[in-house]
Amino acid sequence: MKTDVYCRVLQEKIDMLTKIFEAYSHLGIVSTLERGTGLVVIRGTEDTCPEIEKILITLPFKVEIVNAQNLEDIPKSEA
Repeated sequence: MKTDVYCRVLQEKIDMLTKIFEAYSHLGIVSTLERGTGLVVIRGTEDTCPEIEKILITLPFKVEIVNAQNLEDIPKSEA
């Protein structure tokens, strides 16, 4: 079972996403993988991943959940 949720948001929304998940203490930790492309990972547990995904789809900004198997296909930022 998965424990990480990969997603992409607009670069300017990374900080807001981090603050939202900090407010949900013990649900997951947000780490930026590619700031230029807005690629982040939310590290959770087997128990919290379904809840993390539910929260992501209800946020007031666009969040693209990315399949971890396709991470090699995601363009890297030049910065």
